[in-house]
Amino acid sequence: MVNYWAIAIGINQYQLFQPLSCAQADAETIKDFLGSQAGFFPENCLLMTNTSPPIGNKSSYPTKENILSLLEELAANFWQPEDHLWLFFSGYGVNYKEQDYLMPVAGNPEQVPETGIEVRSLMQSLQVTGLNVLLIFDINRAFGTQADAPVGQEIIELAKELQMAAIISCQPEEFSHESTELGHGFFTAALLEALGSGKGYNFTDLAAYLSYLTPKLCQHHWRPAQNPVTIIPAQQPAILPVLTLDENSEAIIFPEESFAVTRTAPPLENTDSSTTTDSAWWAENASVETTLSQIATKKNLAPASIPESLVTSNHTLATSPESSPGGRFIPTFTTAKAYPSHLSQAPIWQQFIIWGGGTMVIVALIATFLLRNQESFQFKNFAKTVSNNSTSQSQFPQIFPSSRNTLHTDSSKRNQAMLELEKMSLVPTQPNHLSIAIAKAQRIQPDAPQYAKAQENIQVWCQMILELAQVQAQQRKYENAIATAQLITKKEPLYSQAQTVIQKWQLETKQYLSNKTILATAKALIIPEQASTYNRAIEVAKKIQKGQPGFEIAQTSINNWSEKILDLAKSHATQGDLNTAIATAALVPTSAIAYEDAQDAIQKWQLQKN
Repeated sequence: MVNYWAIAIGINQYQLFQPLSCAQADAETIKDFLGSQAGFFPENCLLMTNTSPPIGNKSSYPTKENILSLLEELAANFWQPEDHLWLFFSGYGVNYKEQDYLMPVAGNPEQVPETGIEVRSLMQSLQVTGLNVLLIFDINRAFGTQADAPVGQEIIELAKELQMAAIISCQPEEFSHESTELGHGFFTAALLEALGSGKGYNFTDLAAYLSYLTPKLCQHHWRPAQNPVTIIPAQQPAILPVLTLDENSEAIIFPEESFAVTRTAPPLENTDSSTTTDSAWWAENASVETTLSQIATKKNLAPASIPESLVTSNHTLATSPESSPGGRFIPTFTTAKAYPSHLSQAPIWQQFIIWGGGTMVIVALIATFLLRNQESFQFKNFAKTVSNNSTSQSQFPQIFPSSRNTLHTDSSKRNQAMLELEKMSLVPTQPNHLSIAIAKAQRIQPDAPQYAKAQENIQVWCQMILELAQVQAQQRKYENAIATAQLITKKEPLYSQAQTVIQKWQLETKQYLSNKTILATAKALIIPEQASTYNRAIEVAKKIQKGQPGFEIAQTSINNWSEKILDLAKSHATQGDLNTAIATAALVPTSAIAYEDAQDAIQKWQLQKN
């Protein structure tokens, strides 16, 4: 008997990479969907996340050792040739010396071969098992480290060479993005929508659907585009169990909600004609066939046994609003963890607000209230404050102090741009709102009377985006800062400045992660109650130089460890061991806050000895 297996790995909290927001939810929802709606046996769907329960008597914590150990045990004791395996991974991927690696929870960007999972070895090992493998990699790249190199090219080449089915979340030179609004990465959200819409039974259709929907999701949420890569082997795999019945088996009819119903994302509001063209293309080319009418024919089931809407559907993309009531780009599958079932029973207006559809309505109401109470809220004064040099140093720091005249417009132009934002009910501290304003202003034609004013506003809004990005960078939120600066495209003012700071922050990120590794190494040296180990940790932490990102954290640690050394010295003195107390206190470095107290204590104890 052919079995379907799934291993879903999603890592949010890395030890040496910046945390991710949605990787764990991606893996959990994929695992739940396959086990509850796609026909996989639930016990064959395995989950490895930061908080997943043990698998049998083994830990499911996604370390390199646990992941490889699980694969080895399954290959040795459970998998049979011709079985099907979904291997889903959502987390960081790294390219090191032209080789791709998946990074487990303890992956180190400075020690990739030692701590990462080599994709070549992984894929070759899976091929030897004789399984029908589908690799799905929602790979994130770490900004600003050696892990920032484009990743995925080797995976593509290996998949072609080994004739192995694979889907990668984006092109090697692109970045994968997450959405807290969707609760998933954009690629995984598109994948879940495809599976929930019945596009998982034909690999070609699945690939086309993902290629269409993923960049649309990015566009809809004002993020840089990502375009999935799908490698389709010569012999296409049956990537989902097909609902077929043999003559000796009883008809297995899953609950109606488990069947693939025609549900797709209709064209976004206010999009251009190309969206309609894309939808029409998809409707013409989608060819996933339903198996329900075949089941009914084979078993001579009465028409009432299967809902008419399901039998007549051929799972093509709806091209009219009436055929697809859902107007949001969000997965429409039924999963308790991701989308509680009670929401579907709520009144439509509640669902509208819950899913974020009413966000702009709420913003508009707030803006209306503010406009009617401008004197109380001093909205205009806020605009002046933002442009004021004394205040902007803390809220919107100047990025290039030496080129103030180039980057900073005068207060009148900024006030004008702020008022335009008010009219559009947009928030000046939200980068995506500023992008929306820029996009609207760019639609104004050069021969229009408002064109000159619009260009001035665009200049100001681009500057404000850079200022917001700078604030994020100062908070060490480099990934957010870079994503914000990337909102400025080539056709907009300040693009070259945006690219300059992006490169700067990528380098700072690399230094920051390197310093985090140094500090982690220092902490690992400490043995409680042994002063010499605190001293060795301090010497390691001193390698983080002043001015480097993470220096303040290192100094705090040095001061804390120095206090601990002094406490141990005082403990020895209390016990009457003054020689040990003096030797211990001498370990406190001169740069530590506790240094003067340590020197005073040494003098005191030396006098006591005499």
